[in-house]
Amino acid sequence: MTTEVEILLAEDNASDAEMTIDALKKNGLANKLLHVKDGAAALDFLFAEGEYAGRSIENKPKIILLDLKMPKVNGIEVLQKIRADERTKNIPVVILTSSKEDPDIKKCYDLKVNSYVVKPVEFDEFQKAISSLGLYWMIVNQQPR
Repeated sequence: MTTEVEILLAEDNASDAEMTIDALKKNGLANKLLHVKDGAAALDFLFAEGEYAGRSIENKPKIILLDLKMPKVNGIEVLQKIRADERTKNIPVVILTSSKEDPDIKKCYDLKVNSYVVKPVEFDEFQKAISSLGLYWMIVNQQPR
């Protein structure tokens, strides 16, 4: 069982997940990464339920990379639950999605998302975007302890 996770990646598209993980690995940022394939698994991890019932909820990720369009529980619902709970409301959440829809963007910012990033289509641009995100949120950004 994973005890310490710095990055929680919630992404149902295997190709996008693989590219994201590879980009983070190139910068040495994927050692403590957990990839889940749907919103329900993300919530189970964050709230120490289901498959993750044995872990401490106090072990929070430094960042959550969250896709919007996922099975079981979509990204907006996951974000709502994260922000509604005192234990998780301050975890930085970056939406990483293909959706450029204004209602999605507005809803996410209304829910206090930290950043909304549309996945670049080009492989090299995708790699650069993920590398920049990882470096900023894991190295540059200061979070309360």
